[in-house]
Amino acid sequence: MTNALTELNAKIATCRACTRLVLWREQVARDKVRRYRDQQYWGRPVPGFGDPQAQVMVVGLAPAAHGANRTGRMFTGDSSGDWLIEALWETGFANQPSSTDADDGLRLDNLYLTAAVHCAPPDNRPRPDETRACAPYLEQEFAILRPPVIIALGKVAQDAIKRMLKKQGLDASSWTFAHGSRCDVGGHTLIASYHPSRQNTQTGKLTQDMLKMVFQTAQDILAR
Repeated sequence: MTNALTELNAKIATCRACTRLVLWREQVARDKVRRYRDQQYWGRPVPGFGDPQAQVMVVGLAPAAHGANRTGRMFTGDSSGDWLIEALWETGFANQPSSTDADDGLRLDNLYLTAAVHCAPPDNRPRPDETRACAPYLEQEFAILRPPVIIALGKVAQDAIKRMLKKQGLDASSWTFAHGSRCDVGGHTLIASYHPSRQNTQTGKLTQDMLKMVFQTAQDILAR
């Protein structure tokens, strides 16, 4: 399983399938922003990250332009990552409460982070064709991990998961999007969460307690 994920992640990191995303991620890495002007940006598709034996797979939207597109690791180096990793630490899925760079010592236990789209998109909005182009990677991650619990961070991620499961012959059409909504299908429990974006966290739409509730629910399911 470890080798299969390693090979898949190497393939993801060299993908150039979507011209718009390739141009954007490389422009961002070249032009940078003032606060990171002395840093070397990753500027490539960001592979999944976590425990290769994970029973929980978390699917986000896409790398942030100056977060994972800079650091090369999912949910690392931006405010969304700060929120997510703190919740994972509080619920026993991470060994530390922060995620600042790829060499900060973060380890995930029984959990794997990935995204519906592996390249940073302009305005954090991938196009439908770009999401479709990335879908085979999510399908392969699912096939390798076969996780009992899948968590969607946001509706784009939820829709990607539903399409992926449909290709497996699993019908998750009853899984509506609401924070904490659940659906059991084919031996998998699906849980939806608001994405820990600034738009959600700064407005109070998503609180730390709400986010921790989602991951504590996952722990409770695994403990049965």
